[in-house]
Amino acid sequence: MSQNDLNIDVKAMGKVAVLMGGTSAEREVSLMSGGGVLQALRARGVDAHAFDPANGDLSALKTHGYQRCFIALHGRHGEDGTVQGALELLGIPYTGPGVMASSIAMDKIMTKRIWRFEGLSTPDWRLVASSAETAQAFAELGTPMIVKPAREGSTLGLTKVSSLGQCEQAYLLASRYDPEVLCEQFIDGDETTCPVLGQGASATALPVIRIVAPEGNYDYQNKYFTDVTQYHCPSGLPEAEEREIQRIVVQAYRTLGCRGWARADIMIRKSDRQPFLLEINTSPGMTGHSLVPMAAKASGIGYPELCLRILASASLDALQGRGGAAGAQEHA
Repeated sequence: MSQNDLNIDVKAMGKVAVLMGGTSAEREVSLMSGGGVLQALRARGVDAHAFDPANGDLSALKTHGYQRCFIALHGRHGEDGTVQGALELLGIPYTGPGVMASSIAMDKIMTKRIWRFEGLSTPDWRLVASSAETAQAFAELGTPMIVKPAREGSTLGLTKVSSLGQCEQAYLLASRYDPEVLCEQFIDGDETTCPVLGQGASATALPVIRIVAPEGNYDYQNKYFTDVTQYHCPSGLPEAEEREIQRIVVQAYRTLGCRGWARADIMIRKSDRQPFLLEINTSPGMTGHSLVPMAAKASGIGYPELCLRILASASLDALQGRGGAAGAQEHA
């Protein structure tokens, strides 16, 4: 898909800041994502510049005349609504979901509560505040059980617990990343992920990716720094199953009020092939190992074109009532 096919006026993008790095535990991955995005946008003629919020105050974006931001930050102070809120106050359109959707999606417990209320399947869970409560959750949820921080990404602080004796260490690890710890029922089956682009009725799911990690261990190391994890796109799933996952993911995306882009993770239970939503990422990775570019490529959208399309969707919550992304381009 070429730039002309997208009908995007590169010059209208103005001066663009690619926000990368930041202060979260995912800083290293963010720098890789941002570096790739920056190179791709420049290759398409965009006046793009790197900006690390860890090294400079966000108010400098206004001072130096930036007209929109591509958020390539991950984790806290990047995809939790805080940077989005600051950019709203500065009046600089940004990529990805707005303040509320970003804040909710970062909190796995709040996300699961909303999805369950809306009738979407998600694994059973318990919110725990001690190792004793983690042991109680293990008794209730069964083995194995997933223990992870409620507000963190990239599987940081996650443990797959198979015995009561592991509960204390799993809780202590997760609580290093967040005071709220989530214990979640483990779903045995196919691990999949599916990105969504767009907004509202125009939101569209990209092809599903099926993930096969060594011994089912899709952890931080296997996500970003090894080549042993297998990614299948096309997924190899039955066509009806893939369509159902895409339908669920778009519904989950709309339910949280997402716009621009995001990526949802789903487990398909082996016993009955029922899909379960795990979480949704509102600032997905854009590294060489990342999954949104992989799914986009399978649908005919190259990496530079994907970056340009996401950038063109930059918006402000304040503009949603009068045209959304179109309003953002006019504002810029």
